Amino acid sequence: MKQPLFIFPFNGNGLEALACVDENQFNFIGFIDDTLEKQGKNKLGFTVFSRDILNEYYDYKILAVPGSPTSYKFRKKIIDELNISTEKFATVIHPNATVSKFAGIGHNTLIMSGVVVTSNAKIGNHVCILPNSVIHHDSVIRDYTLIGSNVCIAGNTIVGNNCYVGSGTNIINGITIGDNTLIGLGSNVIKSVETNLKIAGNPARKI
Repeated sequence: MKQPLFIFPFNGNGLEALACVDENQFNFIGFIDDTLEKQGKNKLGFTVFSRDILNEYYDYKILAVPGSPTSYKFRKKIIDELNISTEKFATVIHPNATVSKFAGIGHNTLIMSGVVVTSNAKIGNHVCILPNSVIHHDSVIRDYTLIGSNVCIAGNTIVGNNCYVGSGTNIINGITIGDNTLIGLGSNVIKSVETNLKIAGNPARKI
């Protein structure tokens, strides 16, 4: 039996996530969003509910994908405020993604089309990886991190908790990106980065 699935919130990430859902595994019910103006039937034909809808279901799953370059630091707070148990979170992997059987994938993680995750890579909980990015062997992407499209993360690299890696970025092998770091679009990162920084450029520097 297919599990009822909700996507939270109704935003760009949420719409992209819907295209990744396996219809043989999940029965998509609609989006959940706290913004009153978004709730109801929208012009795309989807229904956007308040959180009250969860009281009508028991065996549901949620894929929570909030976050942007301006709000990524608040992802943990926003997701925690859903106040649901770990087993209620879905993990969604697009059928056109390639994930090694030796890789580890956490809960509430979204892996979009064209993504490649190679051997012994570890993807944490509450992670989003946008299309056509590559996570090489033995790399670690920690919890609540957002990886943009066409990002290449070389082997044995650690990307910390709650980071935002802009699209088109390349990260050299064997370095560590500290927690709460934002990496601007199209950057080339060639050395380790401390926590709570914003970096960009070629090579990437503090901004």
